[in-house]
Amino acid sequence: MNITIWNEYRHEQQNEEVRRVYPDGIHGVIKQFLLEDGFESVVTATLDEPEHGLTDEVLNNTDVLIWWGHIAHDEVSDEIVEKVKRRVHDGMGLIALHSAHYSKVFRGLMGTNCGLEWREADDKEILWVVDHTHPITQGIDKKIELDIEEMYGERFNIPEPDELLFISWFTGGEVFRSGCTYKRDKGKIFYFRPGHETFPTYYHKDIRRVICNAVRWAAPVGV
Repeated sequence: MNITIWNEYRHEQQNEEVRRVYPDGIHGVIKQFLLEDGFESVVTATLDEPEHGLTDEVLNNTDVLIWWGHIAHDEVSDEIVEKVKRRVHDGMGLIALHSAHYSKVFRGLMGTNCGLEWREADDKEILWVVDHTHPITQGIDKKIELDIEEMYGERFNIPEPDELLFISWFTGGEVFRSGCTYKRDKGKIFYFRPGHETFPTYYHKDIRRVICNAVRWAAPVGV
């Protein structure tokens, strides 16, 4: 299986607080734990590389694409976005993390603006497992607890998920559909909410387990 991790990689270069948490970039941390979980072919791509690192060769050889973006969604080339969307329809898996809900790629595949309520606070989040039988939730108990995260709240303007796997609760009483799956023609999509750049979310063992599970689930049939 060939996995590509795409990261905007702007926060880590511009913000010392983020750089302390992810000195090798969010993409670097995700690549590390995927390799530790037994995946052998993992590459990264970032916004400021030529073609955002997503050349035809890279995309055509990618079975699952992981996407993290936040402050520079509008800088992503429409041409590259269309190529990514076509690859998803052709069977490439897509995992959209945290604020990638606002990416051109995810909004284009959803057909909505993917708006939501939010507040940036040092909040506690509990992700409750809705479907314990799904491959993505295997190895996770009843819930995942994050001591510190950013709040996303409903209404989340997305299409009705094919499958709802996680619902988040925050200390302000807000709830959020934090783990949603979709199919677009031959491609599988998983949206997973946690992962604000100033918090060490991607070091949490259960968050890592969900992402590793999701990569296996999203891979094209036969890979």
